[in-house]
Amino acid sequence: MTVAFDDHSPEPEDLHAWTARGFAVADALHWIDAGFRLDAAERWRASGVYRPGPAEEWRAAGLTPYTVRTALRAGMAPRDAVRWNEMGRSPADATERHLAGERPRPRRLLGPVLHGRRGGALRAGEGLGLSDGEAESLNALLSSGVPAAAARAYLDAGWEGADGVPWAVAGVNAARALVYRALGFSPSEGAALESDGHDAVALMAEWWGAGVPLAEVAAWAAAGFDAAGAARARASGAAPRGTGGGRPDGEP
Repeated sequence: MTVAFDDHSPEPEDLHAWTARGFAVADALHWIDAGFRLDAAERWRASGVYRPGPAEEWRAAGLTPYTVRTALRAGMAPRDAVRWNEMGRSPADATERHLAGERPRPRRLLGPVLHGRRGGALRAGEGLGLSDGEAESLNALLSSGVPAAAARAYLDAGWEGADGVPWAVAGVNAARALVYRALGFSPSEGAALESDGHDAVALMAEWWGAGVPLAEVAAWAAAGFDAAGAARARASGAAPRGTGGGRPDGEP
């Protein structure tokens, strides 16, 4: 079994250093007794593991504070990670499989997600505390080849049904995709904006601040206008193609 150690120093810091960093005395003593350094304990807590016992179990399963977050999001417990490790699965592969609905049980890992049968077969998301609608959304994303971690991000961002599939397939961040969609951009346009380094929220604020209705933003942008140019064109009575008007003369 691979064991991941995130610190090597045998001597913990003084208790006062722990309480000065926000640890209760009892919690600090538990971490110290388990052999954790203060910095390591803080990293585990920042990753969502708040007690030394589970931290030791995660570490024994080959995970670190930097890799455990995706396992937690997948609904995995330390014992699941240990079983996956014993089956020879890497932490990344185990997380993908667990989030997709598979469980670390020998000879029962094939085909439960994308080809499940009604009345007993495991559906994508089963065991993760998802509603039927959320499970269907997750299944639609996974069935389209979206990686499990990205699929879960779309689920957490509030995408429903298959609406998020083209955005996820295009590689657009789940939260930013919501903004791009509200601005009227297509998934491919959103992906291009992502590639160009645009900040979705800043982009929305820029157009909104210029007084351009959100429903017109994509059309103006496609016509070559920035927010200020679109605002001037609208003030002159022009409208972009697709919104009841054409490109005004003298504008880009």
